[in-house]
Amino acid sequence: MTRTTLLALPAALLCLGAGAAEAIDPARLSEKEVTLHEVHSKAEPKGKAFVAATIIGAPMSRLCAIIQDYAAYPGFMPSVSHTALSKAASGNPLVDMTLKLPLGKVKKYRLEMTPTVSAQQCRLAWIMAPSAGLRPEETIAGTDGYWQLSPVAGDGARTVVQYYVYTDPGPVPLGAGWIVDSMSKDSLPKTLEALRARAAR
Repeated sequence: MTRTTLLALPAALLCLGAGAAEAIDPARLSEKEVTLHEVHSKAEPKGKAFVAATIIGAPMSRLCAIIQDYAAYPGFMPSVSHTALSKAASGNPLVDMTLKLPLGKVKKYRLEMTPTVSAQQCRLAWIMAPSAGLRPEETIAGTDGYWQLSPVAGDGARTVVQYYVYTDPGPVPLGAGWIVDSMSKDSLPKTLEALRARAAR
């Protein structure tokens, strides 16, 4: 069983996106631990952002195919109960996500996915896209993130996996602050472990 270590980013690297990835030193990762950093941003102060990283004993191409199989997300992604697929005007995939959270809470939102794949990396970024017909209490205020996969240096059978998520759940009822952690800090290590298990099947 792997364990999770929660760390704070150095002050000089407290930023979103690329800065979060730069804070992860692949040489310090292992297959036995998930490293979790909280990322702070003045640009997006209302939500929470985390980046998690580990090494998974599978080739990058296999993991890349798994994270782009959006229809299969309910089978291995924590809390995801349903997905529906379409295309944006840009041609990028649109994924309607339905999450079932503890205490019967359900959240729905739409993501526009942007995959970028080469021999050196597989990157899957997403932003929240407009989705008509959802009441404010049914959805969230905002989210974005990315998967960043790259082969371990000199070992194509293992992959460095980084997973960054920013989530702003919007207004949270008093006493329901756990919703924020359930959609961010708690879900990232579980998602990496689910990907590890999926790759081992």
